[in-house]
Amino acid sequence: MKRLILLRHAKSSWDDPVKRDFDRPLNAKGKRAAQLMGEHMQEEGVMFDAVIASPAVRVVETLESVAKGYGEKIEPEWDRRAYLASNMTLLDIVHEASDEHDAIILAGHNSGLEDLVLLLVPDSKGDAARAAVEEKFPTCALAEMEFDVDGWEDLAPGTGRLLRYVRPRDLDSELGPDDPK
Repeated sequence: MKRLILLRHAKSSWDDPVKRDFDRPLNAKGKRAAQLMGEHMQEEGVMFDAVIASPAVRVVETLESVAKGYGEKIEPEWDRRAYLASNMTLLDIVHEASDEHDAIILAGHNSGLEDLVLLLVPDSKGDAARAAVEEKFPTCALAEMEFDVDGWEDLAPGTGRLLRYVRPRDLDSELGPDDPK
């Protein structure tokens, strides 16, 4: 059995005058959401033995805040290919993971993460969690999938089972979408 946990970066700051999208940091709401997600992961017993992540500043800061809430240091393998990657590039990254790891967090960006869940988990009637992913995979959302395989290279479309899908607003309503002005 292998478990793949997808984590989208938390809400970033569009007000920060950075020159490149890659360098955009989290805003205060994003840091709070990421720390709360880390606390939730610890409370729910979400375990992992490796992290692969985009090296974009907002992903780095998300993982720092998640680690603070989780109560353990997170030491990712930074993979530049994960920056704004498509679902197929992300799947390639996962296929290359060492089989010594049974549970991996893949941290990065949308739309690739959302599309990866939809690719890996079959569309079955009545699957409310998958339908929620299909509706939207917001910032700092977490999706955990399980696969009945021995090796990461064996992950294939439609073979996953979605164990959990958690959004920051599920943990604190104040972390939901901003009100339109």
